[in-house]
Amino acid sequence: MKKTVKKVIKHKRPSWDEYFIGMADYIGSRGTCDRGRAGAVIVKNKRILATGYVGAPVGLPSCDEIGHEIHTVLNEDGTKSKHCIRTSHAEQNAINNAARVGVAIEGGTLYCKLTPCYKCAQSIINSGIIRVVALKDYHGAKRTKEILKTAKIKLEILGDMQVYKDM
Repeated sequence: MKKTVKKVIKHKRPSWDEYFIGMADYIGSRGTCDRGRAGAVIVKNKRILATGYVGAPVGLPSCDEIGHEIHTVLNEDGTKSKHCIRTSHAEQNAINNAARVGVAIEGGTLYCKLTPCYKCAQSIINSGIIRVVALKDYHGAKRTKEILKTAKIKLEILGDMQVYKDM
């Protein structure tokens, strides 16, 4: 009798960073502003503490409902960039969601779609998060990178610069 040998195909499990950045991406699908649809996940000891996505404050109309609230910003180097300010950022919402239910995030890692903006970076610092992992770089993140470095918060950017219309 002939023996049949089955070839075993080994499943490649994602790393913890791949796993949580994938979750952040999926959480972003709940976003209510098509200029980002970003998500964020705050993790400590490989456990999810809080999540957030780009969205209007609770009870207020969203970009998907009534359109964007675009502001043009004059950057330090003389360039202009456009930003929708109707929504709270995913990072803000994740931090706020943790605070709302009393979850301590100090010492955690924040996973997000883009390098956080300057204001989100300030909240990240003040909340005690010690590491940020971004899927892509954000064109307006120069100051973010400076203050996170000064605050000794580790920033890891996994991919290239995010490009979208009306930057």
